[in-house]
Amino acid sequence: MNNDKNPLHGITLAAILESLVAQYGWEEMGERINIRCFNNDPSIKSSLKFLRRTPWAREKVEQLYLRSQRKRK
Repeated sequence: MNNDKNPLHGITLAAILESLVAQYGWEEMGERINIRCFNNDPSIKSSLKFLRRTPWAREKVEQLYLRSQRKRK
C-alpha cells in the first residue's frame, strides 16, 4: 500500500492504543473488541504484546481507531 494513502502511516500501535484508552477507557474497549487483554487486568504493555502477535485483533483495534478519528472531525 502506498504510504501516502495509508491513514495509519507514521502512527505507532502504542499511540493508537493510548489514544483509544484515553477516549474510551478499558471497559468500553473490552465491550467494543472482546479480547482478554482489554477485559482481564488490562495494561498498555500486555495489550501491545498481544496485538503485535495477533493480526486479527490488531486489525480490529486499528479500525476502531480510524472510526474514532473520523467521529472527532
